[in-house]
Order: sequence, then structure tokens, then C-alpha cells
Amino acid sequence: MSKMLAAVLHDFNKLELEQVPVPEAKEPGTVLVRIKACGFCQTDHKAIRGVRRNVKFPFIPGHEPSAVVEAVGPYVRHFKPGDDVICQPSGYCGMCPACRSGNTHYCDSAFTTGGDGPDDVWPGAFAQFMLTKENCLFRKPKGISYDAAALTEPLSGAWKGVIQYSEMQLGDDVVIIGVGSIGLLCLMVAKAAGAATLIAVDTSATARAKALALGATHAVDPAQGHTRQQVYAIIPRGPDLVVEAAGPIGAVKQMVELRRRGTKWNVFGITTHERFELDGGYTHFLEGRMDASFGTTPLAMTKALRLIEAGLVNVEKVISHRLPLTKMHEALTIMDGPDRNKVIINP
Repeated sequence: MSKMLAAVLHDFNKLELEQVPVPEAKEPGTVLVRIKACGFCQTDHKAIRGVRRNVKFPFIPGHEPSAVVEAVGPYVRHFKPGDDVICQPSGYCGMCPACRSGNTHYCDSAFTTGGDGPDDVWPGAFAQFMLTKENCLFRKPKGISYDAAALTEPLSGAWKGVIQYSEMQLGDDVVIIGVGSIGLLCLMVAKAAGAATLIAVDTSATARAKALALGATHAVDPAQGHTRQQVYAIIPRGPDLVVEAAGPIGAVKQMVELRRRGTKWNVFGITTHERFELDGGYTHFLEGRMDASFGTTPLAMTKALRLIEAGLVNVEKVISHRLPLTKMHEALTIMDGPDRNKVIINP
């Protein structure tokens, strides 16, 4: 049996580079892909460091890949070996009520390749090869690099949260809390969609500077305190939309404090089970709207690909580091620090 190099998580904080068997595309509809690039998501980092505990070991993380089809299983009709592809991590059956209604990320038989959410987790893309299903593949346009293509999935999540779910409108005043890589993608989507005032909130000076370079009109440091006052000094009437793209529960609480009447707010970044409080009457009379968004769908992937292909969002500008799979531990150390955006692994 042939072997491949993979980053295997055996326990929290125990990530090992080792040789494992190459999976085979034996089952109907399965496709084996050779990974060309994979984004290092904060979700992966949380799993490795034990912040996210819903992990079954051993586990190969990595759920933002671009690839080349290596082999196809029975009844695969639309892809062949040698095709350049982008892999959606959220697998689905296509036949259950959720799938038929377009909510494939709610699928009764959902699985994920290297990601989070469903109970059924397949080995991910921090490896030389990965097994997935045909309906999870999208063709990579020729003019897009493998590194950029790997960011289709996180960009699709940003589009889904900001545009599809929170329904951002042309001319809205938008606040993004947390401008790491996913926050920057939310910011770039909001910019492309015509945000008027676009405020980045982050404790990292590096992140704030990057946000300003990518289209934010203002940047606010919450470490200075009085975040609401800082934001309302810029937009006295308050924000139309607040997106929490940071992850910590403090960012969610900060989002709640920024509301005014009619504010839409999206619980986008937090994935851990932590609590925050709402004043019922105050929330009632504010008449705002809370949304949340997780995962992706074929529609969101298609929209993200269009944004990249049309040049409306230049995802290459979010990439701060590129490392080979052999330097996975160096990449993990970079992810531990504040001075990075999107880290790309090139197996």
C-alpha cells in the first residue's frame, strides 16, 4: 500500500508528521485528490491546541484545499484525473429535506473533510492526498493560483454571513470585530458590496493596519477601552451591521454593546460553547436582528469563486505566510502569534 506524508493530531498539542496510507477512491462518487494548497484556519488551530474539544483522535486537520484530481471512484461523471479543483469541506447527500431546501450544511448525513460541525469527520488536507466526494468539488479557474483557490471556502463563509444571511445593503455602516484572515475577508466582501463606513476593531496593531490597507475606513483598538464610544464617535447614529469575526466570547459581548435600534448583528466567529447575556426588554425595543453563520454551501462557494475570478476580492492580499507541509510545526508556531493573517500549507 502506498504511503503519504500527513500531519496527524494524536491528542491536543500532539501533532505529528508521519507516513500514513494513501486513501483509495473505491466507493461510488468518491474522488482522491492531490493537495496543492490548504489554508490554516483558526478552527484547525483551536483543535490542535485543545481550545476546541470535539475532536476524535487520530485526526488529520485542514479543510480549505485546492487540489488536482488523482483518481476517481465508480460513477464519478464530471471529473477526471488531472482536473484542477477546489474542495468544499462540507459534504452532503443532496437528497434529505435540508439539502433539497438548499441548506446542504444542515444535511442529515453531513460529513466534513478535516473540519468541524458534523460527527462524521473524514481525514483532511494537511496531507499529500485527501478523499472526498464528487459533489464537493468545484473547477478551479485557470487564472487563479492554487493558493488563492484554497481561500474560496473561507471567502464563501464571509459572503454567506455578510451578504446572504445579514443582507448587508449598499451604503451600510459596517463594523467588523476581529480582522484576522476571516475578518479581513468579511471586510473585503463588505467593501465590494458598497459599505459606506467600514470600521475594523482589533487589539492587534498589525491587523488594524492590514484592515486599513484592504479598505477599512477606520480602525479601533478595543484595548484602549470605551469601544462603543470610539465607534459612535465615527458613526454617531451607530452601525447598520456588526460582524463578530474574532472568536473569543469577549468579542461577542462587545458586539452586543455596539447595537442601536435596527442594528443587524452576526455571531460569525465564535465556535466554542460560551455564554453571553441579553437584556430582554432592551433587545425587544432595539428591534435589531441577530444572525449567525457557519459552514458553506454550493451557492456560497459559487459566489466566492465569482468574486475571486472577477477581481472583486483579491484573496492573495490576505495571505501572510506560505510553508511546505514539512514545516507544519513552524506554521503552528506562526498561528500561535499575532503577526499573521492567512497561513497557507503547500504539501
